[in-house]
Amino acid sequence: MFTIYPAIDIRGGKCVRLIQGDYNQETVYGDSPYDMAAGFAEKGANWIHMVDLDGAKAGEPVNHEVVLKTAKALHGRAQVQVGGGIRTKESVQSYLDGGVARVILGSAAISHPEFVKEMLSEYGGDRVAIGIDARDGYVATHGWLETSTVKAEELAEELARFGAETFIMTDISRDGMLSGPNVEAIANLGKVTGKQVIASGGVKDMDDVRELVRRYHSGEGVAGAIIGKALYTGRVSLEEALREVKG
Repeated sequence: MFTIYPAIDIRGGKCVRLIQGDYNQETVYGDSPYDMAAGFAEKGANWIHMVDLDGAKAGEPVNHEVVLKTAKALHGRAQVQVGGGIRTKESVQSYLDGGVARVILGSAAISHPEFVKEMLSEYGGDRVAIGIDARDGYVATHGWLETSTVKAEELAEELARFGAETFIMTDISRDGMLSGPNVEAIANLGKVTGKQVIASGGVKDMDDVRELVRRYHSGEGVAGAIIGKALYTGRVSLEEALREVKG
């Protein structure tokens, strides 16, 4: 089923949004990521997408306590997936043992590919998702501060061979810009891998949601949408988006 993932980005313990991953372009939307997540769950969200922005920059989890608190408190109501600075087995284990349903490995797929393959082997593609953040078709790493020489599709194809089942595709140029997701790139990733791809970055209105749902129904591998700024600014109603999916 196509899934809507309300996004909660955490920096300094607060719920924020960045523009194109720029840490200098931050808007604070709430002091409590947990309260924000609980609110989304009350409106019917089955999944919450959390990103530890401080962790992505530091290379290790920083806001893990609030993530684990949220996962435990929402158990039975909504599942939590988290990314940001997860680059060791201990971090993966801590989150998964602590109630998080799925961890997202991003930069590590480039800097430590053997580690990512090991985690896929140990925990499976259902509990370990691969976050592919692309700039001009190439994978960006370390909180989007660096761009690699690896093409997004090539990385996804390789990791699919090692058990990856879920990819989260972000076009950095569209993140936080309310300019619409890069639907073609997302659908193409689903086509080349044959796996589930969750769209992230740029969803601006219900038309974008409808187009992504249409791609899901046409069998293009688009399995969900992570929605952040559009929810916070009122451009997309979570309840309406959830109704669209069910409809």
